[in-house]
Amino acid sequence: MSDNVKGAVFALCGFAIFAIHDVLVRIVGGSFSPFQMLFFTSLLSFPLLTIVLVQDSTHGTMQPKHPWWVALRSFVMVGASICGFFAFATLPLAQVYAILFMVPLLVTLMSIPLLGEKVGAHRAAAILVGLAGVIVVVQPGSTQLGLGHLAAVLAAFGAALQSVISRKVGNDERPVVMMLFPLLAIFVTMGGSLAFVYEPMALIDIAGMAGIAVLGFIATFCLVAACRKGEAAIVAPMQYSQIIWATIYGSLLFNEQVTTSVLAGSALVITSGLYIVAREAISGTSSNQPVTRTRSRGFAPGSLRVSTLLKGRK
Repeated sequence: MSDNVKGAVFALCGFAIFAIHDVLVRIVGGSFSPFQMLFFTSLLSFPLLTIVLVQDSTHGTMQPKHPWWVALRSFVMVGASICGFFAFATLPLAQVYAILFMVPLLVTLMSIPLLGEKVGAHRAAAILVGLAGVIVVVQPGSTQLGLGHLAAVLAAFGAALQSVISRKVGNDERPVVMMLFPLLAIFVTMGGSLAFVYEPMALIDIAGMAGIAVLGFIATFCLVAACRKGEAAIVAPMQYSQIIWATIYGSLLFNEQVTTSVLAGSALVITSGLYIVAREAISGTSSNQPVTRTRSRGFAPGSLRVSTLLKGRK
């Protein structure tokens, strides 16, 4: 089995686990606010994060070299996590994934001002096609749009922005800084909100939140293994397999039916995303390769950032 095949297999396993992770977010989110869920999943993530941090051999202090960028990234991750939890708790899984699939398109757009990236006519056209696909999915004007749709779009924007920030300053910052500060920001801000939103939890609810943290941790390391084995252009498209799991789990667990508009819109978004990956990885038209080098799921409540665990690697 070639390294690229191994990378693809690891990636498929990682995104399959992420799908179960998101199912748990959907189930637990039906009973608790995103603020309470985020507090406890971040709290339960600290022991897992400690395992990673004690192995950090890079030299330096905990003081960020780019404090304003690190602060912005942490703030964005707080907002994106809230929106992501809310979207998964209120929308059909397939719709959420279809909207989040536009993260590579947004990364490409944001890389223009933040990374100095030049986007030519081909990738600009791909972005327009992808955005058209999102419009087909949400169907503004013909379906009632709610806060869940807005939350999913904001989560996509947040995931893209923090990914681009990671590309901008990640080579200068220690992995411990890039991982710990966002988690602390979530923990502190969500802890402050508990006085207003806390609901008593049964043992099964605590187990569900622990499951979210553990599944996010395991899935992240599957993606780390995938990125270490396979080329980014092979690993990155595997994220689109989540639409399959969304269809299966949505139908079996939540009685959700995937509509033609969701499938058609997803096809447009996926096609445009694949084209951008191909342009960056094969044609060599991108100096920074913001999408293929992001090395992240984009948005994953309760998970770590893949890019920080791969610092210094190809």
